Order: sequence, then C-alpha cells, then structure tokens
Amino acid sequence: MQIIHMLHDWWQHQSWLEVIGVVTGLLCVYLAAVNNIWNWPFAVVSVTIYIFIFFEAKLFADMGLQFYFFVVNLYGWYYWSQKPATEAKAPVARITRIELVLAIPAIILFTVILGSLLKYTTASYPYLDSFCTACSLVAQVFLARKVLENWLIWIFVDVIYVGVYTYKDLHLTAVMYAIYVAIAIKGYVDWKRDWKVQQIDI
Repeated sequence: MQIIHMLHDWWQHQSWLEVIGVVTGLLCVYLAAVNNIWNWPFAVVSVTIYIFIFFEAKLFADMGLQFYFFVVNLYGWYYWSQKPATEAKAPVARITRIELVLAIPAIILFTVILGSLLKYTTASYPYLDSFCTACSLVAQVFLARKVLENWLIWIFVDVIYVGVYTYKDLHLTAVMYAIYVAIAIKGYVDWKRDWKVQQIDI
C-alpha cells in the first residue's frame, strides 16, 4: 500500500504537458526505429511541447535544440517521402568518411562556443547540456537522412540525458529517455538488418 500511495503522490505532481510530450516522444522514436514515416508528425508535436518544458527547467540549450528539431523534423518528413519509385521506403545509408570528419569537430566546436555562452546565464550544466545538444544536432541530421549510425549517437547521448533529467526532477522525461535508449538499440539492429538486405538486392 505504501508503494501505491507513493506512486499516487508522484503522479499528482506530474505535468500533463510533460505527459503528452513523453507519449508523443516515445511514439515518434519507436516509429523511427521501425522505419515508419509517421514518426515525423509525432516528433513535431513532441518537440513543440518540450520547448516550453525546457524553458521552465532552465535547460536553455535543450530548449534551443527543440527549435532546430522542429525544422529538421519537417526536412526528415520530406526526405523520407522522396523514396525511389521502386522502393517501399527510403533506403538506409551508412555514414561516410567526410560525414564523420565534419561531425566530430562540429560537436567539439559547438560545445565550446555554446557552453562558454551559457555559463554566464542561469543555465544548468552549461557544457554538459551543450555537448548533448551538439551530439543531438548531428544525430538528428543523420536520422533525417537515414544514416544507420545515428542510433549509436542517440544511445550515447540518451544515457547522459537520463542522469541530467533525473537530477532536474523531470522524472517522466528521464524515464522516457531510458526507454529511448532501448528503442535506439532496436533501431540500430533493425536498420542494420535492412541495410544488409539492401546490399543483397544490389
């Protein structure tokens, strides 16, 4: 009974805005992992909600990231819809050397610049928040372009986010990101299988 009472009290303190953000966020990531184009409209709803949530939590880099996600989600929706006429869905790609060479310095540079700016504000964890934001910027572009390795970046950054959101008392969001880790692992496995099938068909 004590556990039920604690859970009831915990639930009473949750925001309905966060609940909706969590549900739509889980749906969009799961649908992306199973290679379903309908992940994008759910993603648009989720990131819009999290603009307000992160503003209230003073996670300003994450808040700004949601604006970026909004634009890239629209791009991803368009890109995935432009599949070859002979294919049921857009094919999975592998990361190229030039993409890797550009991505790593971009993450480092963005982390240093944004972190240096945010440390003069009331932002929580300016450099850690900026690093996760930088990784997410790159991962989202790779997701939009159906690059397999996007899931490896998401697994890494989502583990960090679980700790950050737990400490900031965004417990539902922390749970959501823990589930994201599992979905990202599934996404990587499923997309890699699809990529191998594509190689056989070539």
